[in-house]
Amino acid sequence: MKMKNIFSISIIAIFTLIFVNCNAQKKAEKEKLVLIETSQGTIKIKLYNDTPLHRDNFLKLVNEKYYENVLFHRVIKNFMIQSGDPNSKNAKPDEMLGNGGPDYTIEAEFRTNRFHKKGVLAAARLGDQQNPEKRSSGSQFYIVQGEIFDDAKIELIEKRTNKKLTTEQKEAYKTIGGTPHLDGAYTVFGEVISGIEIVDLIASEKTGKGDRPVEDIKIISMKVVKK
Repeated sequence: MKMKNIFSISIIAIFTLIFVNCNAQKKAEKEKLVLIETSQGTIKIKLYNDTPLHRDNFLKLVNEKYYENVLFHRVIKNFMIQSGDPNSKNAKPDEMLGNGGPDYTIEAEFRTNRFHKKGVLAAARLGDQQNPEKRSSGSQFYIVQGEIFDDAKIELIEKRTNKKLTTEQKEAYKTIGGTPHLDGAYTVFGEVISGIEIVDLIASEKTGKGDRPVEDIKIISMKVVKK
């Protein structure tokens, strides 16, 4: 009986060790980097590992060259720049855009540590009435420019959304800025690590109907890079 107990304990210990090692490897997994070459300059982003559905879908589209020649079809200064509509390729001037994408959506992956600070990459989606589960578009995304908030504005946002911001969120919104009212409503799955000035440049472009830039701004290419 004693030998059996020792054997059972050994097996449990081995499986526990394997489980712990697997989790450690997962945490240590390097975040994938993607280089976005636009007609205005280059932006480098990293994709979060704790939003794997969005990460893997984005990488799949990048590797398929899905985003080549796609426009930034919606640009709002002090808010965000949006792209990913395949219908924007070779779009005519003043053509309304924003409804294109693959024939699937992605389950929301909300994480309390991922929020709408300046420079984050997030998934666009249909509104709550059509999309109560807040599922993400299969291809459309936006990069936050946002604005800087003071204590009074943060308090107002908390009242409007009925949500308390964390200390980390408040610090980010008061220093680099962002769009706090979008937290918990759209999936954040990456962030800009270089080229934030290009985001600012695109966000400052003159726009017309539907917040589309008057002069087309396109994604020339996207590719996965090592560093």
